[in-house]
Parts: sequence; C-alpha cells; structure tokens
Amino acid sequence: MNFLIRLIATLALAAAFGAGAHAAAATARATFAGGCFWCMEEVYEKVPGVISAVSGYMGGKTKNPTYESISTGTTGHAEVVQVEYDPSKVTYARLLEVFWRNIDPTQPNGQFCDHGSQYRSAIFVHDAEQKKLADASKGVVEKTKPFKGDIVTQIVPAAEFYVAEQYHQDYYKKNPVRYKLYKTGCGRDARLQALWGDAK
Repeated sequence: MNFLIRLIATLALAAAFGAGAHAAAATARATFAGGCFWCMEEVYEKVPGVISAVSGYMGGKTKNPTYESISTGTTGHAEVVQVEYDPSKVTYARLLEVFWRNIDPTQPNGQFCDHGSQYRSAIFVHDAEQKKLADASKGVVEKTKPFKGDIVTQIVPAAEFYVAEQYHQDYYKKNPVRYKLYKTGCGRDARLQALWGDAK
C-alpha cells in the first residue's frame, strides 16, 4: 500500500512538472535591434500575440551597461527590444516581417536620425530555427525590396540581455507628446513610407 501511495505521488509530481514545462514552453522570445527602442517597443506591443516588448541592450562587451555608457558607442551594445510572444497566436516569421517593415535595412550604424553603432539594425537569434528563418527572410527582402541599396542588417547570435532603465520602458505611453515630437522630427515614418510604401 505504501508503495502504491508513493507511486501515485511520484506520477502526480511528474505530471505537474510536465504541465509546468509545457506552460513554460507556451511562450517564446525574439530580440530585435531597430534603432530607437522606444519606437520598436511601440511597434511590437501592437502586434496581436505579443505578450510584452521590453527595451534593453544586447551585443556588447561590457557588463551591466547603462544608457549613458552605450550612448558613447564604445560598449558594443545595440538598443534592442526583447519580445515575448505566444507562438500559437503569432509566428516568428510574422515578427520578422514586422521588423523589416519598421527599419531602414540599408543604413549602416544607425537608424533614421540616430547615428552610431548602438542604433544599428540587427536580428539577435536565440536558436537554430530562428537563424534559419531570419536568413530566409533576409534573402526574401534582398530579392523583393522596392528600393535600392544593400541590406546591411546583421543576423547574429543572441547574447546577454540587459533591461534598460525604467524610464525607457513604455516611453511612448508615458510621454506621448515628447515621443511624437521625437519620432516625427527623426523622420522615421517618412523614411519608412519612402522605403516600403504601404506594406505592413
């Protein structure tokens, strides 16, 4: 009887563990650098199936970077958004489509009015499947792009992600007037329209 009780308890524990593992696998991560992370955060938070988009830093050589340090362009980090999403509601391929349509892939070491390696465009891939899909999407863009210029966007392995300071999170929501002035003044929407037209 004690054996049966222990067996039932073990199976119940294993079932609970399996359910927890399944739940943990129900979401996935993607990381994109598209210039100012305020703008990319807004873009991805409006995509159905995206759970969150967090501004931060990735790809550098120093530990615990700050906005002030990465702004010098010497740490090697890029401004990124780390996206948590539900693969049953939105695919990684769709997130890649959104990425391309919201950057200038012909601009090296910068995006729009922001210049420096910290504003470079890049796809930080978390596994082999993401790498395969990212490479394929870049190939499609290179063949079908409605503009001239080489695609300089990087596809690189994901590195340690550092969450940006709290005042950067959801900046477009917390400071809508300043955000709109920045975005308009930077020429982001105008340049995207010139590059991609009405493609979304």
